[in-house]
Amino acid sequence: MSERTTPPWADDSQLRDEYAYGQQYSHGDQQQYGHLDDSGQRYAQRESLRQYAQQAQPAHAPDQEQAGGYQPGHFTETGSWRFDVHDRTSSYTDQQAYDTFAPFDPYASYTAVEPEPVAPVVAEPEPRTPGYTLPPVAESSWAVDTRRSKLLGRGVLLCILLVQAGLSLRLTGTAFQDEALYIAAGHYELANLLHGTKLPVDFAAYFSGHPKLYPVLAGAVDSQFGLAGVRVVSLLFMLGATTLLYSLTRRLFNLRAALGAAALFSVLQSTMVLGNFATYDAAAIFLLALSAWAVVRTDRMKALAVLLAAPPAALAFGVKYASGLYLPTLVVLAVITAHRHRGVRALGRGVVLGAGIVALLGIGYHFSGPLGGISSTTTDRAKGTDAAATMLQHSAEWGGLVFLAALGGTIAYVLRARMGEMPWIGGETSGRWRRAALGLLLTGTALLAPAYQIHLHTEISLYKHVGFGLFFAAPLAGLGMARLVGPHFRHPQLGILLYVATLVFGMVQAQRAYSFPDSTQMTAYLRTVVDRKGTYLAEEQEVPAYYLRDRTGWTQWQNSYFMDYRGTDGKQYTGPDAFRQAVRDGKFDAIVMHGNVSPVTYEAVQEGLRNNSLYRLAAVFPYTTSSGEHAYRIWVKR
Repeated sequence: MSERTTPPWADDSQLRDEYAYGQQYSHGDQQQYGHLDDSGQRYAQRESLRQYAQQAQPAHAPDQEQAGGYQPGHFTETGSWRFDVHDRTSSYTDQQAYDTFAPFDPYASYTAVEPEPVAPVVAEPEPRTPGYTLPPVAESSWAVDTRRSKLLGRGVLLCILLVQAGLSLRLTGTAFQDEALYIAAGHYELANLLHGTKLPVDFAAYFSGHPKLYPVLAGAVDSQFGLAGVRVVSLLFMLGATTLLYSLTRRLFNLRAALGAAALFSVLQSTMVLGNFATYDAAAIFLLALSAWAVVRTDRMKALAVLLAAPPAALAFGVKYASGLYLPTLVVLAVITAHRHRGVRALGRGVVLGAGIVALLGIGYHFSGPLGGISSTTTDRAKGTDAAATMLQHSAEWGGLVFLAALGGTIAYVLRARMGEMPWIGGETSGRWRRAALGLLLTGTALLAPAYQIHLHTEISLYKHVGFGLFFAAPLAGLGMARLVGPHFRHPQLGILLYVATLVFGMVQAQRAYSFPDSTQMTAYLRTVVDRKGTYLAEEQEVPAYYLRDRTGWTQWQNSYFMDYRGTDGKQYTGPDAFRQAVRDGKFDAIVMHGNVSPVTYEAVQEGLRNNSLYRLAAVFPYTTSSGEHAYRIWVKR
């Protein structure tokens, strides 16, 4: 290290005195001593010297102070500037600092510091395009198909099904006229299939469904488990329909709408009644539900996959001819559900389904032979006299709340595809026209049965047929219930109110519809007076013919609707006159009447019994229904 000399300007006595004065008042401002030198150059030199002395003072040993050594940055006795510290080296690692202080520091040295190595920048790889596309996810926390949401939905659905089963099983009573007809016919049809036994009558000529479908099933179950067993089969059909409704609604919308649809449908009057009613209505609804589920489930598959919906749809028509009213709905639904994924090509999907259904129906008709019941009970049914206003009122009572919920759900769905509970979830939504078409199709289907029966001016079976259309409207009703509750369950009380109101109305209406005569005492008494040889007149002949089939044949019973009779006087009678003259002639061995089904016939029979010594009133069995108190009256031939 070379020796360095003191800067020349450090020997200036005036500057040295100013520095000493500045050190004494180092904490003052410039005004305290700025008057000593008005020259800018002198002031700059003084400030440089002061900063250098302050920054360059090294750490020194205490013994040097005690020895009286001079500290760096101090003036000597002769007034010169010195750095009198032995073996001192001032090392500067910054080039700028070294250049600034080296002229004043004789011990200054520069030590270069190598910069730390900089990590090389690695280019990020370009993102690869995935080989798959995730399906759109609805903006609802319940709509995300996680394992937890699925378990929660199935648990709630199980509770709904248990409530539905309880509401149906609470309805009790003896066999209704239609139940007795189909089960008894099933026994005869089953004997014909298994043993070739001749049928007593052509049931296909006046049944509203093919007699070798549901009646055969009902007859087989009745042989093992009785009427209660057949009714349990109907309950299973309705529970299956509710389950399929839940599944297809979840596919169309989301989990919350699916639970709402299942909950509302499960407490309808028609659902409760048909769940404990041994007729083919429950089986037909289940088959329509299965077909609708297959249509919705195959919406993203190839067009031929929709043919899976054709067999249950055709079978539903065979089980109950009135189901044909809803086959166009299935075909249009196949187009709408696939339009989102296939565009115009979705029309081919509807054509495939329609052609499949027609082909299966044609094959079935070819092998089944003439089916007169199609025209007599469905297409060319005789018109009645019921007023349109009355039927509209009753239809509103039986399903008005669910229809209004479906209408509200349709409007909300058209205006906004999602509620927006989870805006961070993206996904494709269907267009407004498709949403409007889907809503109008499903909600409008609920109006088909009332409109058709208003056209026929008859209310017969309307309370059951309303349930067919409400099944298709239920998905939109569930969506309407979800929108009523709002995002994040903002207004749960509104959904609860809708469900409870539907439940209360359904329970009251189901109890009223399920109210029919208790035939227990009547059939027990008739068992003591009938045999295989007599002829018997009964106002609801299907009921005693079913219960007493082990003691009588089907043709031994005469109903009270229509009769042709040639009297003992040789004259031909028909209608009420035929019943009047037959009673006068003593044609029947026993007569069972209560006057609520055929009032005109009952009045004619009463006239024939008046002053008639051939009969005696043997028994009177009162019963109570929703329409009041009535009684079975049994006359026996003397």
